Amino acid sequence: MDDDTRDDRMAFRFDCGATWLNLLATSGRTFSTHPVERLATPERLAEWFDRCELAPARPPGPHDLAEARRLREILRPLALATVDGDPPPPGPAADLAALLAAHPDPVHLLTRHRLLREPPTTPTAALARIARQAVDHLTGPERHDLAVCGEHDCRAVFTNPTGRRRWCPSPACASRGRVRALRARRKAETAAE
Repeated sequence: MDDDTRDDRMAFRFDCGATWLNLLATSGRTFSTHPVERLATPERLAEWFDRCELAPARPPGPHDLAEARRLREILRPLALATVDGDPPPPGPAADLAALLAAHPDPVHLLTRHRLLREPPTTPTAALARIARQAVDHLTGPERHDLAVCGEHDCRAVFTNPTGRRRWCPSPACASRGRVRALRARRKAETAAE
């Protein structure tokens, strides 16, 4: 694999429709034999927080990286169950409830050139904000706008308010899906001849 392809695979995705969904996308091709871990180091987590406008006052360390990955893997089965209309898996639901109970997040607003929320003081506080956003999304009417990428090795969760998307916003998934559909049509046409 050349450096450009590797760099593209390691690029953060911010196109899933919400910060918590973008956290899920920090693991690419999650259901393949070669998943892509985009949160490989505490520095990458710091970069991701910064790009999400959630940079905490204290930079993340190895424990925070483990907690970010843990939150991601708590949220993934809950999101997939919500999209599929299944009951939430009890383990991840209990883990999420415990995380939220352990990290209350009072809202402190700042008014400067625009309305701002006080930045999180720690990486844990930033993760708690993401967890709360996920709960609001998964329990509110916006849950009906969630969809799962049709690529079996991706299964990324993203917002799809029109209901017309078959794949996540990644061009790679749409391209692979279209090629597979074209091959299937050609194979069916050849078999019909």
